[in-house]
Order: sequence, then structure tokens, then C-alpha cells
Amino acid sequence: MDYREEYRRWLERVGDEELRRELLDMDEAARRDAFCRDLSFGTGGLRGTLGAGTNRMNIHVVARASQGLANWLGSGASVVIGYDSRLKSDVFARTAAAVFAANGLRVLLFPELLPVPTVSFAVRRLKASAGVMITASHNPCRYNGYKVYGSDGCQITSKAAAEILAEIRKLDLFEDVCSADFESALAEGGISFIGEDVLTAFLEEVKSQSVLFGDAVDRDVAIVYSPLNGTGLKPVTRVLAESGFTNVTVVAEQEQPDGHFPTCPYPNPEVREAMALGLEYCRRLDADLLLATDPDCDRCGIAVRDGEEYRLLSGNETGLLLLDFICSQRTKHGTMPARPVFVKTIVTTDLAEKVAAGYGVETVNVLTGFKYIGEVIGKMESEGRAGDFVCGFEESYGYLTGTYVRDKDGVDAALMICEMFAYYRTRGMSLPERLRELYAQYGYCLNTLHSYAFEGPEGMDTMAEIMARFRRGLPVLGGEAVETVRDYAAGLDGLPPADVLKLETADVSAVIRPSGTEPKLKLYLCVTAPDRAAAEGTELQVSQEIESILDEEL
Repeated sequence: MDYREEYRRWLERVGDEELRRELLDMDEAARRDAFCRDLSFGTGGLRGTLGAGTNRMNIHVVARASQGLANWLGSGASVVIGYDSRLKSDVFARTAAAVFAANGLRVLLFPELLPVPTVSFAVRRLKASAGVMITASHNPCRYNGYKVYGSDGCQITSKAAAEILAEIRKLDLFEDVCSADFESALAEGGISFIGEDVLTAFLEEVKSQSVLFGDAVDRDVAIVYSPLNGTGLKPVTRVLAESGFTNVTVVAEQEQPDGHFPTCPYPNPEVREAMALGLEYCRRLDADLLLATDPDCDRCGIAVRDGEEYRLLSGNETGLLLLDFICSQRTKHGTMPARPVFVKTIVTTDLAEKVAAGYGVETVNVLTGFKYIGEVIGKMESEGRAGDFVCGFEESYGYLTGTYVRDKDGVDAALMICEMFAYYRTRGMSLPERLRELYAQYGYCLNTLHSYAFEGPEGMDTMAEIMARFRRGLPVLGGEAVETVRDYAAGLDGLPPADVLKLETADVSAVIRPSGTEPKLKLYLCVTAPDRAAAEGTELQVSQEIESILDEEL
């Protein structure tokens, strides 16, 4: 792409005043970065920083993507649209709706911001052809995105993404996009709002995931909850209240939707800083449990008492506890299916497979991304085995305990965590104590994630060079010989091709992959050791070895 020519074209054609001001303020470097390429469209749809340019999230890029999706679906199809609290999310949702309506598609739009799993749910319940969620999940406020779901309620496959991208590439974003007037399309029925009954049905499905089966629990536990200025407030507080958890205090500063995320610049419950305000509330109120969901409410993070302090649990730790709790409850109450299945991603803790095996549950490993867990559920459903799905989770705080959606669900996670916490609390045990019991039974396992950012036009090329370097060989990790190299580039273990490399020694596994949503290279380490101190020593050695290779390449 000739970025200078494209910049001049935008300057001539763009009418939006905010975008025009940004165009006029750009220096040469900013122009190159904004127009060096089209924003990437893949299985996660679009995600990027807000602003003017083909490499940014704006109404023109959203409209072009919507036109490409409309062309791929064909006239007469129907699309569910949802959006979160991010800057421009409501604008982008209406932009997409107007394009779909102009192309003869039936548009079913949520009238208010809601969690991303409600789109997956609504697509299936309303028998829509596709779904679109305007969200950038847990990214900083300067980001937004456009996530696409298929008719099965699962994020689109690689094949579908490639076909949609081919349609998008045929289009000039100024000449080839059709758009209706939103209000006129609404009045004429081309666009209609989704009723409250769909949200209620979704929440009823969430509540049906309970595995307490009449067990006595103290539901008056003191809970602090933060929606992190996102979509979780209404559904999470409602489902908790309707399930008997009424002693809930919401973090006031993070209660209402606000795309600027003023008290949590990186609104991700994986990040300690995002949880800091909630922890202050816990200490002040002497609360028992802290819950936080990310802006689109598909992830859930927690903190619990551990002695005199509050301890943040990782996604792997919470997932292990939930897996064990669900399996133990279903075993105790005789509701475990004959051929139970647990699904996790390949970067999720190896210890989960041991816990599942302890209950006679089969583990299915999939590529990174909850869409692959959703695809396994869909396959099981097609085989008449939907009831065999016990649960699924990924290390990045995503959990699902039912088959009513095909994506991770922070509302479901919040309820199940509260039930698990209350169950153990009633029996005089904390979650950290139960976790230590699992380590004593199955062995200690340390999991860490390291991210390395590669911003700018050269970032993708740099990451490709680094992946090529690792593929050329790494004989030793943490002083141990690398016994197995698993390269998923051409497809492996029945999984589709992916730019992922897994290196394994007797006690260490390291997974290296470029992020699918951010300009980052991610390193996942899993270390097995007799205790935490030994695991931390090995983990530090391995991470330093890999970082030295990164430094060489840079």
C-alpha cells in the first residue's frame, strides 16, 4: 500500500470531523503507521487502536468489514450485534447495523451493552446466521475490535475468516460500501432490538450450572465485585442476587460503564493494578472474596484471604479449583456422565490433566483461544454427547461449565466461583488451602506468562524472525535437554495449523507464539518441581535463557 497516496485520499474523502482533525495533525511517521497496511482480519475479526487510517479502528474500517461479511453471508441472512463499554463501541455497532440493513440482512441489535457471551447465546437462540460483538476485551482504552461469530455461536473458523477477508479485500472502503440510515432502517424493521427475554434466558442457563445439588452453604459471604467499568454490572449482580448471594458490594469507581477506564488503565483482571481498588475495598470492608470481570465480561479474576493477606489467584489456579470442585460435586451426587470430557488449551497448566484423570475425566487439548473449546463442544453436540462436557478453561481467566454458549463466560465463572467459595467456607476451608491439598496430591506446578511487545510497522516481521530462530533449535531449557519439540505450524494432534511452538524437557514445557490480538510475542512456562522455591528457580533460569535469545535477535 502506498501510504502517502492513501493518506491523501482519506484527507479528501473523510467527512467525520474527529477523524479529519487527526489526519491533519499526523506527522510522516504517524501517516506511515496509520496507512502502511489494512488492519488485520482473522479468526478474532478485527482489533486495533482507535483512530484514522486503514490500520486503525474507525467507522470506515468497520463499515468495510461489515460489507465484506454481508457479501459473504448473502442477502436474507440475519446478524446479532452486541457491544461493550469501550470508546466508539455503540457507534461501531450502529455502523455495522446500518451496513447490514442496506444489504438486505435482518439485524438483531442488543439495545444496551452486554457481555460477549450473550452474543454467542443470542445467535443460537434466535437462529441467526452470524453474530458481531464490538469489543477489544481487556485491552487498554485506546483499543477496540470487531469479533465475528458463526451460526453455531462459536467464533468463526480460519476457513470462514479467510473467505470473509477475501470479500473485504475486494472492496474500496469509500466506493463499495452500502449503508442505510439507522433510524429509518429501525423504523422499517430492517433493524430490530433484542428483547429482555433473551438476557433472562441467558441468566437462567447460567444459574442452571450450579453443582451444589442441595448442599448446605453459607451464601452470606461478603463479596466485593468490580465490573472494571465494563458490561458485567447488570448480569453478574443479578445472577448472584437471584442465586442467594446478596452481600455484594460493587466498587463504586469501577461500577458504571466508562471506556476511558479511569482507575484501571489496563482493565484486565489478570493484572494486579486492575484489582488494586477492589483489594482496598476488601480490606476496608473485611470482605471474604473479590471478583472482577473484564470490560466484555468473558474473563473473571479473583482474590481471597490467605492468612492475614488477600491473595490473587491466577487463571490456572482458579481453573484447577473449579475443575476439582465440579468433578468432586458431580461424582458425589452421581451426576458425572459416563464419558466425561474436560477441555483446555495447550498453554493451560499441565496439572489440570492430572486432576481430570483423578476423576476419570478425559482431557482434550486445543489451540490457544476459547473458540477451539467451543468447537469441541459443538462437535460433541453433533455426536449427541453434549452432556459429557464437564467444563473447559484457559489460563487467561476464561471458564465455561455448560454448553449454552460457545465462548468463555464471566457471568458463569462469577457464580461458580461464589458457590465454590461458599461451599468450602461453610466447611471451614479456604481456596488456598484446597489448592495446597491438590499440590500435595498431584505435585507442585508453577505456570507463568511472559509477553514481549513489538509495536510499529516492523513488529510483525520481527516476531516472525524470532519464531524462525526458535524453530532452528533450542537444545537446553533450565539445564535440561529438550526432549520434545512440537511445531503446530503445519497442524499437529488433529489441530489446525498455527504459529505455535512447544518445547518440553522432563520438568519444563515452554510454549511460544505470537498473540492473535496484540503486537506481542507470548511465552508460557510450566515447571514441575518438588516445591515452589525450586520451581521458581528453574522458571527464572528458563526465562532468562529465552530472553537472551530475544536480545540477540533484536
